[in-house]
Amino acid sequence: MNICLLFTLLSCLLGSCITAQQASLSGVVLNKYDNTPVSFANVYLENTSYGTVADEQGKFILSNIKYADYELLMSAIGYEDYRQTIKIFKDIQNYTLLSQTEEALFDQVVITGTKTFQSKYSSSVIVQVLENESLDKIQACNLSEGLKFQTGLRVETDCQTCNYTQLRINGLAGGYSQVLINGRPIFSALNSLYGLEQVPINMIDQIETVKGGGSALYGSNAIAGTVNILTKTPEKSSYQVDYTYQNINGQSNDHFINANGTIVNKKKNFGASLFFNSRIRDVYDHNNDNFSELPSLKNNSIGTNFIYRPKENQKIEVSLNYLNEYRYGGEQVDTPAYLALQAEERTHHTFLGSADYQLNFNNNNSSFIVYFANQFTKRDHFTGIRPDDQEEIERYIEGPPYGTSNTFTINTGTQFNHKIKNFLSGTNTITLGVDASIDDVFDQIKAYNYLVDQQSILFGTFLQSDWEITPKIKLLSGLRMDKSNFVNKLIFNPRFSLMYKMKENSQFRVSWGQGFRAPQAFDADLHISFAGGGISRVSLSENLKEERSHSVSASYNLNKAYEKVIFGFTLDGFYTVLKDAFFLQPIGEDGFGELFEKQNGDGAKVFGGNIDFRFNYNKLIQIEGGITVQRSLFNERVQYIPNVIKQRAFLRTPNIYGYTVINIMPTKQLYLNINTLHTGSMGVAHFAGAPNQSTDEIIESKVFNELGFKIAYTFDVSKINTKLELFGGIKNIANSYQEDFDIGKDRDSNFIYGPAAPRTFFLGIRLKS
Repeated sequence: MNICLLFTLLSCLLGSCITAQQASLSGVVLNKYDNTPVSFANVYLENTSYGTVADEQGKFILSNIKYADYELLMSAIGYEDYRQTIKIFKDIQNYTLLSQTEEALFDQVVITGTKTFQSKYSSSVIVQVLENESLDKIQACNLSEGLKFQTGLRVETDCQTCNYTQLRINGLAGGYSQVLINGRPIFSALNSLYGLEQVPINMIDQIETVKGGGSALYGSNAIAGTVNILTKTPEKSSYQVDYTYQNINGQSNDHFINANGTIVNKKKNFGASLFFNSRIRDVYDHNNDNFSELPSLKNNSIGTNFIYRPKENQKIEVSLNYLNEYRYGGEQVDTPAYLALQAEERTHHTFLGSADYQLNFNNNNSSFIVYFANQFTKRDHFTGIRPDDQEEIERYIEGPPYGTSNTFTINTGTQFNHKIKNFLSGTNTITLGVDASIDDVFDQIKAYNYLVDQQSILFGTFLQSDWEITPKIKLLSGLRMDKSNFVNKLIFNPRFSLMYKMKENSQFRVSWGQGFRAPQAFDADLHISFAGGGISRVSLSENLKEERSHSVSASYNLNKAYEKVIFGFTLDGFYTVLKDAFFLQPIGEDGFGELFEKQNGDGAKVFGGNIDFRFNYNKLIQIEGGITVQRSLFNERVQYIPNVIKQRAFLRTPNIYGYTVINIMPTKQLYLNINTLHTGSMGVAHFAGAPNQSTDEIIESKVFNELGFKIAYTFDVSKINTKLELFGGIKNIANSYQEDFDIGKDRDSNFIYGPAAPRTFFLGIRLKS
């Protein structure tokens, strides 16, 4: 929420025991719009050691303050910073201080754009924010479903059998995006295949997205952008438990149980948040050929975040999470996977952990951060299609294609921030850091002679200047230097972003940045797909070299606030040039199926624009949405399929897509959510082999529009200090879904496009404090 802080000073009393020239300052921090307390706001007097954190009711006290004039500052996550000059003197003071600006309700405190906490609209880099409350209102069940409701982002399903997904930002494939957990790049290539569905919504506090080269601060692979998943942190003691039932197109059942709890001690210097998620989904067969379009799922997730403040200027944060998933897709038979005509079976065990220590000093003008994060995933998997020849069947059953995957990721580093208040004509925050990442991937299926044994090592250092030249002009400049074990040279990635505040409520930004991708295996390269009665695999060319990018973007943002109406919009355009762009070249086949090699192309370019809009009327109606119009083109035509005409356009990349979310809140107890998703047409490769497909071709998909709604009502059970919420609704009301799936065991499993699921009904119940 973009809300101003209303601060009511209750008293400014004389200190009676220490000295006649000291006093105490106490008060309550309130939300200006509804006068509700703001829990755990930071309250301090600038350039002094006087500071504290408000309690759960917004109350605070500062003691033993010397008589003088001070600059009072208050801040809280999700609120606009508040500043006021105050005079501490002998007389008691009782007065109310009102903020002097009317910022939009859509402002938040963000970190992803600059690695430092800032107001969203004061950041030199545009940061999109999607909060847990918004994810809940659209009835997103996991990260994959939630990311679709951000402008420029599209999550696509890429396998009819196992349903692996990838995130596309501004028209670029998943390997061009950096996914972070609490700011750390520990989401490995293997995690990106299925991890977007494995992260439950009740694990997430908010999602921050930076599009384009402005996110190069986080290292390689951030060419298209960076998505930072911030997990839930303890703010006040609370609990929430809910159960949701979904029915997929009248055929398959889907059950969810979520639980969250938070504990904060009386001193407010220690807190712990815990979450639990369980999901069981039946297999779904859309075309009645006894082969699944949606695999069965069994998910169990558990995790916790600890925050401890040994002193006012120190913070230790530890996060531990475990994600477990079993999925099965293919022929629907009650036998082991290797006896099915065609099947994919996956069992994942994923451990995610991180630890951060932060020290603030120099009157909070300087901070030092040291961090360590890691990820370990063990995957047991089967990918097989039963042969037709009897001798081959016998060999297949004797040595079925079971495989093992192990990925291990470590990210560690330090960061130093220092604010220089009199830097030439303004204030400059300098950020200096070093980090190291190791990503080890082992993926093997002995029956197919398939092996990926890869260790990626990346050392980096970065320097950034966030200079507020004048109150209206802000320049962000930075340089990152990386050394990858896949590249025999240092790689420098500079970036610049200039923001001009045309007025208090509008900003113009322009950014430029460079990025690179090392010649290594990414998410889609680790997926084995079915096509033409066999399997297709990807290998890396021996001569593969790094891919480089240059990105330019410009944007205009406006927010206007009146007594009852708040509205705003953002227009941004982007242009990215790729040099030595990666693409998949068909190189023939072997006894198991098709072979593709990742090679460097001549180059490519991606360009287009996004429009975001937002509107709020008296907190009764809120509308948000966005649309992306873009093109993704190779410089030279690419041969995707032998004997099929070459293409310049990227496959599976629509030129237009977007979303809309409408929230209607007539009372505090009742709300109605209406949401839409639009996916334009795109080119999709289709390989022959299935009974209904006799030729290889590239088809143009149709346009898809999804419409959903959710209604919820909350009862206040005051006797037990609990709220009871009942909710229900429908996703994809018009059943907009692909209707030309391949059939049978020899289907092309990559021939899947459009919405992730057909019409789905849901009902749920929730208890919360």
